[in-house]
Amino acid sequence: MIKRLLQRVFKPSKKPASPHQPQRIQRKSHGIRKDQISQAALKTCEGLQKAGYEGYVVGGAVRDLLMGFKPKDFDVATNATPEQVNKVFRRSRIIGRRFRIVHVLWGNETIEVTTFRGHHQNESSADDAAVTDSGRILRDNIFGSMEEDAARRDFTANALYYDPAREEVLDFHHGVADIKANLLRIIGEPKTRYREDPVRLLRAVRLSAKLGLKIEAATQKPISELADLLQDVSPSRLFDEMLKLFLSGHAMESINALRAQHLHHGLLPLLDVVLEQPLGERFVMLSLENTDRRIESGKSSNPSFLFATLLWHEVLVAWKKFKDQGEHPIPALHLAMNQVIDIQAGKLAIHNRYVSTMKEIWSMQPRFEQRAGKRPYALLTHPRYRAGYDFLLLRCESGEISQELGDWWTEFADASTERRTQMLLPDNAPKKRRRRKRKPAAAQQHA
Repeated sequence: MIKRLLQRVFKPSKKPASPHQPQRIQRKSHGIRKDQISQAALKTCEGLQKAGYEGYVVGGAVRDLLMGFKPKDFDVATNATPEQVNKVFRRSRIIGRRFRIVHVLWGNETIEVTTFRGHHQNESSADDAAVTDSGRILRDNIFGSMEEDAARRDFTANALYYDPAREEVLDFHHGVADIKANLLRIIGEPKTRYREDPVRLLRAVRLSAKLGLKIEAATQKPISELADLLQDVSPSRLFDEMLKLFLSGHAMESINALRAQHLHHGLLPLLDVVLEQPLGERFVMLSLENTDRRIESGKSSNPSFLFATLLWHEVLVAWKKFKDQGEHPIPALHLAMNQVIDIQAGKLAIHNRYVSTMKEIWSMQPRFEQRAGKRPYALLTHPRYRAGYDFLLLRCESGEISQELGDWWTEFADASTERRTQMLLPDNAPKKRRRRKRKPAAAQQHA
């Protein structure tokens, strides 16, 4: 404690000049145009620079622009502290405890602003950092220079800073050269960096699949060996990373890469079983192909639908078990759904808003088999009908159920009223006997 206090009191007022200067790449070489960057990000950088701070577009956005992709979002890095950023922008808020950042709001767009990070082992700031015995960083609010910040980033392709004022790209770790060589390289000693944040194991696979970059040999070597580190990642972080992986538009490549790196075991505790069953694997792969096609065509993809497909065959197994135990089909299905979700929640924190939709999709499936009376008409008006119908078609295509059922619903949905009446199947359900109302005793006496 005394040593830490002395370090804070007598720490130098200025940091020594860094011997590691970045490569400054001019516009004619990097080819990034300012009109390719969101106005919100440009205004954020401009606001910081006018206030006397540094402001750079950083990370994945710069990488994607260099590779010819359109970034989904833009992040900004600065030497201003979160409190200072908050004072510069009226519409901003400081969020996070593990890593404090600032969200700057411009209309419907939010720019995430991070302060340059220093080294988490800096004893003078020990109260702002926490690390487990295995090396995983639990808390890191230590601020430093741009050079330190670049060294703290995960891969060389993500340690790139774009200065809108000078239209320069600052490159500390030869990230541009690695991009040109189609290499994904981790910054620093691979095992140490993976231990600091095991999610980097997944991120390496995701970025490789998404960007078509080959994982550099030293970066790839420890991945399988350290896969068990993912067991210590919080369910919420793991869920967010899995969403990015499966909704990247390259889900097929991602799951194949997960298998190749032996990272699929344990990520979705029930998915391991599914992928070892031919019928279940075909169903999952069809779902991933469908998701990739939607994203490639610019359409949105609902995470609820995706995770409903990933876990469906485990619901089927549990459903059969409860029916074999004597439960009626519909109560048995609800018991199965709850069991599967409960087991899943222990490792992957699927958000409640997704879980409710997943259950709706699952619970609709038996209703598609009811093609008599008024029941088909009622199902067409269900708010989740389209998702349930698409799910049904996947089941037909995978061979789980007859294609005839999917074809019937496809025709019924678009048919005329007269044709729908013709298509209805006979109602063989036993009719309930109507109980005759007994007359009151007083009425019987006066009869």
